Amino acid sequence: MLSTLSPVQKIIDRCTVLFEDLDFKAVQEWKAAKPGRKAIGYMPVYVPRELIHAAGMLPVGILGGGDSLEVIQGDAYYQSYICRIPRSTIELGLTGRLDCMDGMLFPSICDVIRNLSGMWQILFKDKYVKYIDVPQNYIDSIGGNFYIQEMQTLREDLGRLRGSEVTDAELNASIAVYNENRVAIDELYKYRAAKPWQAPTSEVYLLLRAGMVLPPEDHTVLVREYLKATEAVPRPKRDNARVVINGSFCEQPPLALIKSIEMSGCYIVDDDFMLVTRWLLDEVPANASPLDELSKAFLHRSATSAAKYDTTQAEKGMFLLKQVKTRGAEGVIFAAPSFCDPALLERPMLQDVMAKNQVPYTAFKYAENTGQMAPIREQAGTFADSIKLWSVK
Repeated sequence: MLSTLSPVQKIIDRCTVLFEDLDFKAVQEWKAAKPGRKAIGYMPVYVPRELIHAAGMLPVGILGGGDSLEVIQGDAYYQSYICRIPRSTIELGLTGRLDCMDGMLFPSICDVIRNLSGMWQILFKDKYVKYIDVPQNYIDSIGGNFYIQEMQTLREDLGRLRGSEVTDAELNASIAVYNENRVAIDELYKYRAAKPWQAPTSEVYLLLRAGMVLPPEDHTVLVREYLKATEAVPRPKRDNARVVINGSFCEQPPLALIKSIEMSGCYIVDDDFMLVTRWLLDEVPANASPLDELSKAFLHRSATSAAKYDTTQAEKGMFLLKQVKTRGAEGVIFAAPSFCDPALLERPMLQDVMAKNQVPYTAFKYAENTGQMAPIREQAGTFADSIKLWSVK
């Protein structure tokens, strides 16, 4: 019997399977296809994935357990007033779901994730574990050199893990691969901003999540297949409010929350979901000294986020304001995980910038297993109505 699914639905169904698989079967299959392959997990705010890829290993984004995992053992490791993602990540580890990972990288996000890296070293002594520290000084000769040394340590560690040094040629080849992946994702984000009815964020989000477990080359192809497929079939256009989502850079919102916002009458035209895919804002030269170029890109051409140290208070909120203007947004929805110190401490400053520039906004908190979507949908719907009825055009 022939399948009647559209090309778009086939792609989204594939992404949904990857999204829902907490046993990382796609990673297991990738490793089994060529014995000796290794996979390195990472918390996906930002790590230099190019180094993992250059070592011939698969970078795998670990985003906690979502709303389908019951956290039992993980609750014993963190206080109740800590966000849920470290507890569900511990749960994934203790229940064997992350056994296919040969190592874990923990990026510099907050004290909770720093502590999680220490717990991982204690709990999984047979695995490679590293906390990825990033510069807080943006002068090349100071913060830049520090970051180059951090990446060189990771490079040497990965070389020992595979049994041979990671060369500059391998690194430059991987930089080229990730440049192309960023271009494809940029095309996806621009397309969604131009035609959000053709690329609903519930689909875009699943595409991004697929990139957390697929090789980057495969993910680039998948994104472009989606763009071609969705453009081929017109979808109904609605008079929805165009909004930017801010604050969801670490613990990810449940898919149902994204769908609830869309059903409330909002088109999401920009966001900070899985910033690892868009942290570097332009092409990294792939024909020079790779660590130098990755360092310069981080220091001078990277996204602004509450998870990144901001050296100038005068610039606070300008990146978000540019997102609003560039994407033609009519308002901002501040959606941050409960107990997320970076997002919730920065929120009032961002709200102040939005108010001064007459950008409407609303705010709420969530957890990765939030079950009460009706109040969020009602709040987002009321916000969309207020934009359409009373906003200054």
